Amino acid sequence: MLRLLMYLVPLALTIYAFIDCLNTPEDEAKHLPKIAWVFIILLFWIVGPIAWLAAGKLRTVPAGGRTPSEWHRNHRTEYVAPDDNPEFLKSLAEDNKKDESLLKSWEADLRRREEELKRQERENGETGAAQNEKRDKKDGEEA
Repeated sequence: MLRLLMYLVPLALTIYAFIDCLNTPEDEAKHLPKIAWVFIILLFWIVGPIAWLAAGKLRTVPAGGRTPSEWHRNHRTEYVAPDDNPEFLKSLAEDNKKDESLLKSWEADLRRREEELKRQERENGETGAAQNEKRDKKDGEEA
């Protein structure tokens, strides 16, 4: 078992260092060009990967980040929740004013329509009552 580990550990270290070197941007490779580090890692099995991990790569994260998710993460505004953002609260107040004015206009329109319907019912009711009296008289004469 130990003999197997003597081959697997350096192989795993070499594979890890090789993939890490390939995924590292050119501007983060230190001391030598990236292609030189690839050859060193592959040719010098134990020393190459250790040298790459110790001195071949810039280990600090760039200020702006490497991926788009990191770019946005660093430039987040200070407001996390919507109720902490004064602009959002101001927009809510404006929306409430608009909604209230719209509701008032709908209520006024509804009142106007109800009054028109009541007036029409009164007018129809008076003429309807007169028609009912005429029908009653006719029914009474026929009987």
